[in-house]
Amino acid sequence: MMSGKQYNGQEVSCCIKYFIFGFNIIFWLLGVAFLGIGLWAWSEKGVLSNISSITDLGGFDPVWLFMVVGGVMFILGFTGCIGALRENTLLLKFFSVFLGIIFFLELTAGILAFVFKDWIKDQLNFFINNNIRAYRDDIDLQNLIDFTQEYWECCGAFGADDWNLNVYFNCTDSNPSREKCGVPFSCCTKDPAEDVINTQCGYDVRAKLVTEQAAYIHVKGCVPQFEKWLKENLTVVAGIFIGVALLQIFGICLAQNLISDIEAVRASCLFT
Repeated sequence: MMSGKQYNGQEVSCCIKYFIFGFNIIFWLLGVAFLGIGLWAWSEKGVLSNISSITDLGGFDPVWLFMVVGGVMFILGFTGCIGALRENTLLLKFFSVFLGIIFFLELTAGILAFVFKDWIKDQLNFFINNNIRAYRDDIDLQNLIDFTQEYWECCGAFGADDWNLNVYFNCTDSNPSREKCGVPFSCCTKDPAEDVINTQCGYDVRAKLVTEQAAYIHVKGCVPQFEKWLKENLTVVAGIFIGVALLQIFGICLAQNLISDIEAVRASCLFT
């Protein structure tokens, strides 16, 4: 026979449970979208039909950014979403630890970037020059370089002569390319009166005197321009990093609270 008394034991917080579920299902869907875009891009480039071609590109393939970010978001979203919904402490602990590792790596990277500024600058220079060599090898990389040079109004890593590293743009006598001694159109200064982009505006421009080049192209390199942009937007960048860090800490705390609730409820059930 049932007693007239109700059991008032500890319960799992529905507020925390469904907040974690709702938050992570968005991450999960975004992760799926990023992975889908990455796989579509590789499919368009024929990478999926020839997996070995992934390593053929000499420079950075921007699709990797979608795949890595999408993969991390998918794993976090899946473990957080299913862990909260099913009250699975193993998945929630994995979610909490994985998020903590990401937070630690971001913090470490930020400290190292601040301490080893010159080394970071050298690595950025090496990265840009390496991708200049592969500029025509991949359309996604080409678009990324063009966007960077247009956005920061720069050309090359430290100047337009860095384009000598590319087989199509170098000034050697043996270069048969029409783009010889030129730069990509993204290096050119824009004429507000022009509605259509002149993709040939950089032809032969480096054959001119250095003093004359500034009338046609941006002569500053992307590394110093990036440094300038970072200094001008330091408050915004710092705010974004702090916001992301606080969001990660908040997520870890919520997951730990939910784990504690679930374990407390299970423990109380054993003694009833």
